[in-house]
Amino acid sequence: MFKTSWLLLFLVLGYSRAAFDSINKDIVIKSIDRTIDLSSQLVKINNKISISFTGTSGAPKSFLFALEGETKSKLNFIGASQGNADKTYLRVTETKVQGHSDKGFWKVELRDALSKGSTATVNVEVVLGGAQEMFPAAITQKEKQLVRYFGNVYAFSSYPVTSQTTTVQLASSNIESYTKIEPVSVQDSIIKYGPFNNAAAFTNSDLVIHAENNNPMLVVSNLVRIIELSMWGNIAIEESVDVRHNGAQLKGSFSRYEFQRESSGVSSVKNFKTLLPAAAKDVYYRDDIGNISTSHMKVMEDAVELDLRPRFPLFGGWKTHYVVGYNVPSYEYLYYKGDNHVLNIRLVDHLFDDMLIENAEVRVILPEGVSNIELSTPYPVKREADGKHYTYLDTTGRTVVVMRSIGDLTEPHIQNFNLQFTYYHKSMLLEPFLLISAFFLLFLLSIIYVRLDFSIRVDEGAEAKMKVAGYLEKVANIQDRRNGLYMAMADAMVKFKSSKDVNAYQASLKRIMNEHKNESQAVSELLTTVKNINSDIGEKVSEVQRLDKAYRDYQTQQASLVEKLVSGKLVKATYLEQENVMLKKMEETMDKINFIVRYF
Repeated sequence: MFKTSWLLLFLVLGYSRAAFDSINKDIVIKSIDRTIDLSSQLVKINNKISISFTGTSGAPKSFLFALEGETKSKLNFIGASQGNADKTYLRVTETKVQGHSDKGFWKVELRDALSKGSTATVNVEVVLGGAQEMFPAAITQKEKQLVRYFGNVYAFSSYPVTSQTTTVQLASSNIESYTKIEPVSVQDSIIKYGPFNNAAAFTNSDLVIHAENNNPMLVVSNLVRIIELSMWGNIAIEESVDVRHNGAQLKGSFSRYEFQRESSGVSSVKNFKTLLPAAAKDVYYRDDIGNISTSHMKVMEDAVELDLRPRFPLFGGWKTHYVVGYNVPSYEYLYYKGDNHVLNIRLVDHLFDDMLIENAEVRVILPEGVSNIELSTPYPVKREADGKHYTYLDTTGRTVVVMRSIGDLTEPHIQNFNLQFTYYHKSMLLEPFLLISAFFLLFLLSIIYVRLDFSIRVDEGAEAKMKVAGYLEKVANIQDRRNGLYMAMADAMVKFKSSKDVNAYQASLKRIMNEHKNESQAVSELLTTVKNINSDIGEKVSEVQRLDKAYRDYQTQQASLVEKLVSGKLVKATYLEQENVMLKKMEETMDKINFIVRYF
């Protein structure tokens, strides 16, 4: 038992020591050219570091980059790279150094190991949020905004620095005060410190700069980004944004008159620009009231610029909420092989220049029926439990992948994430099948409703109407057959004039007359039945019978003329004259018959 306890203690101590990195005493910083950009709400620090190895053995593949404890608490982003034209981004991981718990350290892995006497140049970019203090904290509408920055005159380094300079870029040449440590020079809106020679590791000297900065201090307090993927070729993106002006608070009341007349409120934000993907379409911009028509959109070669103008200018401490949405084609962001798919799209996108996002929630709505979901992000995020989203024609609901940011986000965090999933393409047929089934069921119910009688008592009037309608339909069909017989008789006369075959002609007439007689007899029987039900309609059927008899008589007279013409008893000129008169009467009679039958 005693030996086991010592073994466990040894393992714990060994793990604790392994979790720390050590500072290599053989690494020397030849030079650091540091640039501090204070022209926006963010503090952007770029360190151009020339590293040299003076040791006699070994070849270090990494070095430690350090920040003061106060600076570390305001860090939003840190990144490193080597090279200019052929730039290589380096792996940067946070670490600890024993005995320096009050400082922040990051291990930067070099592209190539450092050999004795060799030198490597590395660019380390640091972005700080909330590192500038509004001083004074409240101003009137007409006053300008002044900010104060606390930092270090020297580059905070884990190693001795042979030579270093610090250049501070301000938003304005109006400088209230600044730390005066020689050598220092001021030119317009630039303050330059150094060069400083042979600075020891972790050298610190307070840097305080108080200057004018009226640039937007917009902070996104909450962002909800919804990415809805459709397998039919579209991705709908909607961003719900809560914005706060983090500048100096407005002291006193706001005067719209002075704001427009005197152009006061130089620190206020009247508008800001959002960059959307180049393929964005169907863009909308609205708030809780509705659509905001004061916005403008400009389509550029590589992006769509959206100029957003809130309903009121934003002064320090003021807030606004708005929603921006648009559609993009899925083929630019969705890749697949078989049923395996990968969605590669930005985790957060550009909202405005020098943006700072405090809280971000990204919701990815996948198609219904996905499985085997795997998420890969460019930086750590907190993944919540997957949810469900229901929309048109959904049955089991669409899977929603929810991610939340860890810490503040800035422009360097605009990077793509990968979401892998499995989706069977045959599942796309489900929604069309549901639509077809729904319409089929609707039509089936309509047919049943129209055809069936759900009344408790029998409606004799409706039943009589249905019977009469059936009889009239039979009359119309018989009349169509009689019209066909008339056409057959006309064809027989034409054939007789050319062939002069009397026997064939007589046989055709006899057959046609017999069939016509049977059809007319059927109409007479229906006429008796219809008159018993509805006398008015019976009169119309009787009129059809009378007109049909007249038409038959006219055609019989026409047949007599044809026989006389063929036998030579009638000259052709007389025949044509009498036939034209007969044809006109027949045409008028047939029009009357068709008119009555059409409106039965």
